[in-house]
Amino acid sequence: MLFAVLARKAYARNLPYRGSHLLHNAVSAVFGFIYASIWTGLGSSTSLGEYGANGIVGYIAFNQAILWVTQFTTNGLGLEQAVRTGQIALDLMRPVHLFYQAMSREWGQVWYQFLYKSIPIYILYVFIFSLRLPHDASLIGWTALSLSMASYLSICMNYLIGVAALWTTESRWLYWLNYAFAMLLSGFFIPIEWLPDWLRTISMFTPYPYQLYYPTRIYLGLENGTAGLGALIWAIGFTCVCGLATAAVRRKLEVQGG
Repeated sequence: MLFAVLARKAYARNLPYRGSHLLHNAVSAVFGFIYASIWTGLGSSTSLGEYGANGIVGYIAFNQAILWVTQFTTNGLGLEQAVRTGQIALDLMRPVHLFYQAMSREWGQVWYQFLYKSIPIYILYVFIFSLRLPHDASLIGWTALSLSMASYLSICMNYLIGVAALWTTESRWLYWLNYAFAMLLSGFFIPIEWLPDWLRTISMFTPYPYQLYYPTRIYLGLENGTAGLGALIWAIGFTCVCGLATAAVRRKLEVQGG
């Protein structure tokens, strides 16, 4: 199966760097520790709603850990570089849909980051903050499903950013623009319900809450698992848009360099 082959090769490509990646986790963990410390300080003198002091720490810890599978996907799925080198022409000649190729490779990357980045970081937080782990199998199942959907949304958005390089030559700015909106509207820095009304309304009309906010609340038991199913609608929409974008790429291919 082509999907399994491409995903496995992408996963294996990262294995030689496990040591350096695990060391890099320490930096990511420090950022999460700083955020959690700030909220702990606020919680000592201010009510933190349904979260409470311990709940908000769990919220921050889980958010920080899942960034690696919901936000930190490959910039443009590597398509910008493929445009620069001319590799994109070869990719389009293959009898496999370009989106399927890029998506399959990225799932291997996501799985690697889940095993060697998300899990180690969260285990560290479990011991540092004495976090409680869920014991309800259905809760774990809904969380896994919501994280899978969140990863897929991120893959789709990065694919569109990548193919944009065929028209803009440089699409890296789109990646950082998407990242900025994600950090603001996904509930990472602050739970969405605490945002100003106008910003909260905007957030709810974007896919970003389904990447961090809903998966985290589902994991913490603050939301029913079905709350994350809205991501399915976004996933279907993005899949259609990715298909249309690929068709446009096939009609007009401009290779920069190569």
